[in-house]
Amino acid sequence: MNESTLAQVDANTAIDRTTHLTDLADLAWFEVDSERNIVAMSPALEQLTGFRAEDVLGRSCLTAIRCNECLKGCGVFRNGRVRRAQLRIYRSDGTELEVYKSGQVLKDETGAVTGAVEVIEVAGGDKSRAAASSTELSSLLSGLGREFVTADDQMQVLAFSTALPALLGLTEDELVGRPLTDLFRGELFEEEGAVSRAVLSGERREGWRAFLLAAEGQEIPVSLSVGPVDPSDTCGGLDARVVVMIRPEDVEEREAPAFEGIVSRSASMQRIFRIIELLRHNDSTVLITGESGTGKELVAQALHNTSHRSDGPFIAVNCAAIPSELLESELFGHVRGAFTGAVRDRSGRFELADGGTLFLDEIGDLALGLQAKILRFLQEHTFERVGDTRTRRVDVRVIAATHVDLVRAVAERRFREDLYYRLRVVPVELPPLRERREDLELLIRVFLERIGRERGRALRLAPSASRALLTYRWPGNVRELQNALEYATTVCEGQTIHTRDLPSEVGRYGGDRVSAATVAGPVDAAGSTGSAGERPVEDAPISGRDLSGRGLSPSEISEAEKILAELEAARYHRGQAAERLGMSRTTLWRKMKEYRL
Repeated sequence: MNESTLAQVDANTAIDRTTHLTDLADLAWFEVDSERNIVAMSPALEQLTGFRAEDVLGRSCLTAIRCNECLKGCGVFRNGRVRRAQLRIYRSDGTELEVYKSGQVLKDETGAVTGAVEVIEVAGGDKSRAAASSTELSSLLSGLGREFVTADDQMQVLAFSTALPALLGLTEDELVGRPLTDLFRGELFEEEGAVSRAVLSGERREGWRAFLLAAEGQEIPVSLSVGPVDPSDTCGGLDARVVVMIRPEDVEEREAPAFEGIVSRSASMQRIFRIIELLRHNDSTVLITGESGTGKELVAQALHNTSHRSDGPFIAVNCAAIPSELLESELFGHVRGAFTGAVRDRSGRFELADGGTLFLDEIGDLALGLQAKILRFLQEHTFERVGDTRTRRVDVRVIAATHVDLVRAVAERRFREDLYYRLRVVPVELPPLRERREDLELLIRVFLERIGRERGRALRLAPSASRALLTYRWPGNVRELQNALEYATTVCEGQTIHTRDLPSEVGRYGGDRVSAATVAGPVDAAGSTGSAGERPVEDAPISGRDLSGRGLSPSEISEAEKILAELEAARYHRGQAAERLGMSRTTLWRKMKEYRL
């Protein structure tokens, strides 16, 4: 199969993504990928330019649209949208042709630009045909899953894509003049809203999550890109100031493998999940150990939620956060007059947890005197309030946790040996994040989506930022990862998080990272090969050799490995790699997306 045939297959695949492109066969249009290579071309454009699709598919758009203005830079990719830009192009026979070009970039579910669709119309041609071009481009975009609306400086609707009224359950007349605040839930388009102020000041805003308000109260989750309209672009005589590109999101969110809210696919965490399941009908005391930030309280909560005590209270106490002189009263309560300031009787955490679970976090920091009282409770389930002589009994299961090495603490006589063994009936040791790196990509995705929902953003990671996150050692474990992503979403000004948006220690030089070769999971790779310790993170390539767990067949894994080998040999120059593989750049790009390389 030759290159042009492969390109034609890719073009057919692109066309199949729409539902009604065949109805627009007389429209001169073409679609390009993110590298400006043609992946689809209509027969009308072939006739207009004189270039055959089989000769230009898989090649730069300049091979079909030969234009001096386009050589200076593509306005569609630069601005995200072009409407009836006047150009002079050269046909295959060398004759000149005055045309208008309209276009719109296309984005995937992450907000990454995947290409553009563009329409060519002859200048001075059939006026009815020219008037219809906007409608046809609108239909073409709708077929590719995009809708748009333009508005004036009062944020009232002026024009819209042809499929939008039906999507909203409104007539065209009902939609014209309607405030954008009636179409989108929240304050994005209010007079002092973040998007309104920015766009009217000439700025663009990309990747914002929102809900499109349809008839009968239905809310459609969408991703928005909003930008100002060039005053010189009259948009068909309408005084438009704002254009909103709307991409409906997948209603079915990708399910992340989770157990009681703990996201993980690693074998070490799966073993812990099985232990929790086995303790479902058991009240044994559990000692959870692990570094700070590994999720000890989440495991304690899971132990409670899956037990027969789940209807009872879950009370958590951080023993390191309360001064030792106050901790006894906090745990066991006190009676009036027990000490200065004790003006009334007060229940402690043990009483509040009656019928449920008491989680003693950082128990390794307990003073020796309190350790003896905790030991007595574990043995007899009784205690006295501070200043009281009455013995009380409660039904409480104790779960303890610490990041301290208790074996060493026992040896140094900082922790009672009898309490250690009384707590350690069922030991659970949580692995640090650096030892379960197969969870990294999953956690990054889940946290980014969760934080994005909370802040109304739909952000994506640049390949360099992905590599930085995946190669950093994460001494602060899952908590540090979550904090890093919250920081990044706060400082990121666009739709894409770059390395510069991450905390400085994540993307720094030096050895506080693991080798890129140990990272599992698909990562967008770029850059040349070399030692990760000698170069910044954004230059470190990720081979992605671990292809297991991606749902690929043996033949697909074999092909993916071959593609990876050629990409690495070509230092990720896609043109050279495609030539080595005997396929077009478009086919290579599609397979990289398909295999998540």
